[in-house]
This record gives sequence, structure tokens and C-alpha cells, in this order.
Amino acid sequence: MISRRALIAALALAPVSLHAGELTAHDFAFRAIDDGIIRLADFAGQPVLVVNTASRCGFTYQYDQLQALYDAYRGQGLVVLGVPSGDFNQELATEAEVQYFCEVNFNLDFPMTAIMPVRGTAAHPFYAWAANDLGRSKAPRWNFHKYLVDGNGRLVGAWGSRTEPMSAPIRDEVEKLLGAG
Repeated sequence: MISRRALIAALALAPVSLHAGELTAHDFAFRAIDDGIIRLADFAGQPVLVVNTASRCGFTYQYDQLQALYDAYRGQGLVVLGVPSGDFNQELATEAEVQYFCEVNFNLDFPMTAIMPVRGTAAHPFYAWAANDLGRSKAPRWNFHKYLVDGNGRLVGAWGSRTEPMSAPIRDEVEKLLGAG
């Protein structure tokens, strides 16, 4: 018999639906840091900034900017989704530790997933799809890589670690998407 946790993990790794036509970000779901499920389809009509994060990275200060971006635009519909990943050996060992670290040090309140792989053959299916859709050169090469998804589930931007969340390129794209809706 499969355990509840294994079932949730399996659901989080599979596309939500396989239908005729191209996949979009709305076809994917993640296991939430608190064991729930985060379905990107639940954010249809809203832009989503998906960011792979790590608690012990030189870019961890970007959590403050991610929260500031979320605070500035959430009322207009922006969702920021943090995806903790140990792929670069800089994440804490458990979801509980990550959640505590983020709450205590950054007072984050945007949605966070469980710790997920974001690159290589073990990558969460969203990340495999994004790398395929935009090209492998746009796949995460380090922590705090950012993908922007529009309200229709299409990838519209990708930025590496050095592009800060409150930078003009990201804000301009977010504002363009929010203005279009």
C-alpha cells in the first residue's frame, strides 16, 4: 500500500492533466512546504514568478526583494512561488527548517513548495518543461533563478541569479502582464 506522503509526492511530480495540445505551466503542481498541493492552474489569469531558492546561498538576501515584489503587486494579482532546492548543496535539510528560516529571517508570506530538484534528470516536471520550452540555456544554473509565467500559463521570461527581483527587467515584465489583464 502506498503511503499518503508518497501519493502526494507522486501527484506533485506529475502534470495535472495531459490534454491535446501544448502543455502550459497550468498543467503542473508542486507539493507545498506544509504538505498541501500548489496547483499552478489555481493561478490562471495571474502572473506567477517561480524562483528556486536556498537558505544558505549568497543570493539568499533576495528573499527580501521577493517579498517586496509580492507585497507591491499581489493586490493586482502577482503570485511569487518559492521553490527551495538542494541541487546546489545550499538548502537546509527539511521543509520545517526552511519554513522556520524564511519566517524568522525574512517574514515571508508568499507560497513555498517542498524542497524540489530543479535541474537534471531528477528536475521537477515544471522545471524540465521550462528548460525544454525556453531552451536549456535558460535552465537554472544556480539558486534564485526566476521564471515568469503569464496568466495563460506561458513562460514569458527567465532571469538568472544576478537579476534581482525588484530590478527593472522583472518589474517591467510583471507590470506589462498586470496591465494586460
